[in-house]
Amino acid sequence: MYNHILLAVDGSDHSVRAAEEAIKLARLNESSKIEVVFVADFAKAREEVLHSEGSEALEVARRRKLGPVEEKLEAAGVSYYVTILRGEPGPAIVEHANQQPTDMTIIGSRGLNSLQEMVLGSVSHKVAKRVKSPVMIVK
Repeated sequence: MYNHILLAVDGSDHSVRAAEEAIKLARLNESSKIEVVFVADFAKAREEVLHSEGSEALEVARRRKLGPVEEKLEAAGVSYYVTILRGEPGPAIVEHANQQPTDMTIIGSRGLNSLQEMVLGSVSHKVAKRVKSPVMIVK
C-alpha cells in the first residue's frame, strides 16, 4: 500500500499533526518507511548563519526543529529517516518527491487565509499541485 511516505516538516505544530497522520498510514503496512524531509530555506539561511556560532550549531538548531516530529515517530515505533534539503521549500519538496517512488506525500497546512495565500502562495498548495504522488494536507 504505502511503502514510502514522504513527510514534509518545518518544525511547526502543523508538522506534528502531519506526522500523526503519517504514523496512522505507516501502521497499515509493516514495510512502510517514512522519509522526514526538512528544507533549509535559502531565504532564511543567511539570518540563521549570522546568528549561529558555526556550522555545527546551525545543524543542531535545524535538528531541534525536527525534535517533536522525531519523538512522535520513535514513540510510535515506525521506521523513518531524515533528509535535509536546501533551497526554497515548495520547489525543493516537489523536486525531491518526484525524483523517487513516493507513494504518499504528507504536509501540514500553515493555515493562511485566502488573501495571504493568494498573495504569498503556500508551500502546501505548491506541493499539492506539482507532486505526482497523492498528497495529504493536514490542517
